[in-house]
Amino acid sequence: MDKQPATLQRRDFLRGALATAILLPLGGTLASCVGGGGGATTTGGPVSADNPFGMAANSTVDAVIFKGGYGIEYTEFAGKLVEKQQAGSTVKVTAATNIAQTLQPRFVAGNPPDVIDNSGAGLIGINTIREQLADLTDVIEAKNYEGKVIKDTLYPGVVEPGTFDGKFVQLNYVLTVYAVWYSAALFEANGWTPPKTWAEALDLGAKAKAQGKYLFGWGTEAATYYLTMAIASAIKEGGDEVRLALENLEADCWSKPAVQDVLKGLKAIIDAGYVKPGGAGTQFTAAQAQWSNSEDFILYPSGGWIENEMKTQTKDGFKMTGAPEPTVSADSALPYSALHSTAGEGFIVPSQGKNVGGGKEFLRAMLSNDAAVNFAKTTFSSTIVKDTIPEDGFGSTALVSQVKMLNDAGTDVFSWSFIDLYGLNTDLLVLWNTFLQGGSDVATLTKGMQDISDKVRNDDSVDKVTVK
Repeated sequence: MDKQPATLQRRDFLRGALATAILLPLGGTLASCVGGGGGATTTGGPVSADNPFGMAANSTVDAVIFKGGYGIEYTEFAGKLVEKQQAGSTVKVTAATNIAQTLQPRFVAGNPPDVIDNSGAGLIGINTIREQLADLTDVIEAKNYEGKVIKDTLYPGVVEPGTFDGKFVQLNYVLTVYAVWYSAALFEANGWTPPKTWAEALDLGAKAKAQGKYLFGWGTEAATYYLTMAIASAIKEGGDEVRLALENLEADCWSKPAVQDVLKGLKAIIDAGYVKPGGAGTQFTAAQAQWSNSEDFILYPSGGWIENEMKTQTKDGFKMTGAPEPTVSADSALPYSALHSTAGEGFIVPSQGKNVGGGKEFLRAMLSNDAAVNFAKTTFSSTIVKDTIPEDGFGSTALVSQVKMLNDAGTDVFSWSFIDLYGLNTDLLVLWNTFLQGGSDVATLTKGMQDISDKVRNDDSVDKVTVK
């Protein structure tokens, strides 16, 4: 693979994102590239059962990892496994909090890292670099460190989200469950139950207020966690009609009745004074601590990373537990138990990297049983590798509740990708901070979100994907 990188404009590079991509059929053939173009490339070594990607002897793997809710320790653990498996090798793990901003100069110069955890609010839009990424089919076709074919050890359907036009370029490592989180201890003490509808949420807000607490709260960088909850609720209420309208950026997609009913339900909670004020000026982990430590508010929408992210700022005996997002009505298109879940934390291997074989070997290490168990045990979240979580969830009530929610959901599991694919989060954050603090109504919010969607839909320079 000697193709030089296409010219990247900073505006385009920083625009897009893909934490969870479109579900397309997994395809392609085994890739055998062990080196990349665009600079001094490490010469590949011989391919063998112990070195399936021909990683060069005594070479260094350059890994840049997003430092967010899961930290970077799990990747350092995997790096040590690589160094043990490939004697003489070195894995250099570098943390970054804004992947696109950090790596844009390296991609433009044709000198990207060997493997990247492309995650976080500032991730790289796959639509801007997908031609510069190595096919990862051979990674899942290889045997793991325990001697099992990797694809046979993974949960069904978790590989496809990283496939574009038949080319598998992004390995989404973490099986992320999105939920509304609460303290089971607090709820048990007050006789509360998680709300199944927005009407029940409004009633619970009144009960919380009587105890001197708010129902919800937020931090400025995480205002769109409430958008995520609202979209999930609207999809459960309206089904695929809503999901596909949003995914395909249809005209008036935000005016769908199910979407409007959800927004009105949340607006009623805001207007009732059940959302803790000041979130637009509060750093998001500080706001989350107001929930997990101070218990100023009692519900918080987030992904399953929340327990690990707040592990040093959670009240003793909190018993963090997740519940599905509420629906609007009892006869919604999908049941209350339906769940927004997907594989996240997307790892990519640039084909222009100096050590493509080493980047793939790093992923093989991460998909080993030892690395997957270590991740679950230290972050209280599941990877895409099956059978790595015991019934007690390593003592984590949050992890136990994730497994329960997945089991209860059965086949009613869904996700979407348009916000990350087209890089809409930054603009949407402004709208949602304003909405949550009571500074706009549903009509204003709807128009603002539709304008953002329409701008992308009408921009011929944006590579758009049709979801069916």
